[in-house]
Amino acid sequence: MKRSKVQFLTQAAMIAALYVVLTYLFQPFGFMDVQVRIAEALTILPFFTPAAIPGLFVGCFLGNILGGACLLDIILGSLTTLAAAAISYLLRKNKYLVALPPIIGNALVVPFVLRIGYAIPTPIPLMMLTVGIGEIISCGILGTMLLMALDKYKNVIFKQRVA
Repeated sequence: MKRSKVQFLTQAAMIAALYVVLTYLFQPFGFMDVQVRIAEALTILPFFTPAAIPGLFVGCFLGNILGGACLLDIILGSLTTLAAAAISYLLRKNKYLVALPPIIGNALVVPFVLRIGYAIPTPIPLMMLTVGIGEIISCGILGTMLLMALDKYKNVIFKQRVA
């Protein structure tokens, strides 16, 4: 296996593990109709590496399982993260757009998961607002702060080496 494949898998695994740990540690803030999932700050990582796409997907999937999410949340939440990560990667030429796909995707999908999977009676538009605000905090603010901090070191941390 080429070194770049090993590096890709290692980066994806580390991102997944970090997502799971952050989801688990901040579990009280990351679930239900008013949520700020701190791990969502990592959704800016596709700006740096395509390994973040599977890493975020696996991390969200495992984090939802460990967090006690319902099956619908495990599946749709993880697929939403996967789609958002892929779109964020496509938008990586403008670092200020990278946080938008997870914000928009989760604000649109998660309220329906909360209504159907958890029978939360809050009106869908209100949950779109509350989930959207939580995503703006985690992805838009915390994620952008993380992006700015990592951007200074991207050539050291995320450099793909070919042997």
